[in-house]
Amino acid sequence: MVMQRVETDVYSELEWRGAIHQCTDPQLPGLLRREHFTLYCGFDPTADSLHVGGLLQLINLRRFQLAGHRPIAVIGGATGLVGDPSGKSSERILMRKEEINANAAGIAAQIQRLIDLSPGTEPQAVMVNNADWLEPIKLTDFLRDVGKHFSINAMIGRESIRARLEEREQGISFTEFTYMLLQAYDFLHLFEQFGCRLQIGGSDQWGNITSGIDLIRRIRDGQAYGITSPLIEGLPGAKMGKSEKGNVWLDPSKTSPYRFYQYWLNVEDEHVVRLLGLFTFLDKPRIEELGRLVREQPAKREAQKVLAFEVTALVHGAHEAEKAVRASRALFGSQIVELEEPVLLEVLSEAPSSRASRSLLSGGRSLVDLLVEVGLAESKAAARSYISGGGVYINNVRDTDADRMLVEDDLLLDRYLLLRRGKKSHHLVSFE
Repeated sequence: MVMQRVETDVYSELEWRGAIHQCTDPQLPGLLRREHFTLYCGFDPTADSLHVGGLLQLINLRRFQLAGHRPIAVIGGATGLVGDPSGKSSERILMRKEEINANAAGIAAQIQRLIDLSPGTEPQAVMVNNADWLEPIKLTDFLRDVGKHFSINAMIGRESIRARLEEREQGISFTEFTYMLLQAYDFLHLFEQFGCRLQIGGSDQWGNITSGIDLIRRIRDGQAYGITSPLIEGLPGAKMGKSEKGNVWLDPSKTSPYRFYQYWLNVEDEHVVRLLGLFTFLDKPRIEELGRLVREQPAKREAQKVLAFEVTALVHGAHEAEKAVRASRALFGSQIVELEEPVLLEVLSEAPSSRASRSLLSGGRSLVDLLVEVGLAESKAAARSYISGGGVYINNVRDTDADRMLVEDDLLLDRYLLLRRGKKSHHLVSFE
């Protein structure tokens, strides 16, 4: 991947896009305008894929790189073994090192899709694994050199820790309690090794980020900074934790490009403009124009269509995004005959379905009878009425012949028949 770098005021851009929740120093915006920073964001491999919450941070790293700053993507091969308590109401299940390493490989591929790691690229982005520097440290050395700089009182005061301690039945283990020390050491190591002065992350990372800034000040008398992004609101039903069910993943084997596209297409009007700012690289005038269309022509859902295409293309490529658009249109159009079998079945995965013997079509099968059998009509008389009134579709093509006989030539992919009554009542019959 090769990026076309355009020097911009990245802080101002993040502000108008709604991507800044907190900043540790009011002087940082001016510094970012005058200097090129090295910054980092961490991604713990507690699953074999990132989800849309992690996507926002990758996009933010990419914005910094496009603006001439140097991003570092840190895969938490060591911190993933411990587990971050931030944003969690219960103790994480510890994972085996082999699982963490396998997950890290999957996440690394996703990072490379959005961050340009090409040799010779300016600024040269870096991807590292914190297991490389955390695992060799002796426990006693870590406690002496790092642990002595942390006050238990201050640690308990962190929101992520305090929330868990208030859950009397669950509490927090010493393992998760020490997570912020490990992440703080990450920042110190990157400060020393790469001159990294800025960490970014979600708003739940504020305590971890400021701990790293404080450690750098105490040990190296250095100045470092932090920026957090707000929690993502307006996404249709997603839970942002990688261990939660119902997530929308970047891995196409876990969430297909079509499902990914549909997810963004279902964003509500009140949130779509904000999400266009956060998750796309469209400029401000274009987003404002889409906002106007939301207000004036909401039924067309133009902003949702643009959002869905742009984010799907960013994660899966323009070709997959275009396929998702065609599949989405095919649900109600004659283009359904052009879909490949996996896409067809996915598009119709939530539609009622049934199986029938292929031999039933050898002499012709009454459309009226089939509508009754699959539950799209209450009776033969009702089926005839629906057909004559133009409300029945065969493979998304209206058919008004109440005497219509279905034959093998009507099948999609030589196997399937899609019946529809009205706009929303589908039924897929598989003839075997």
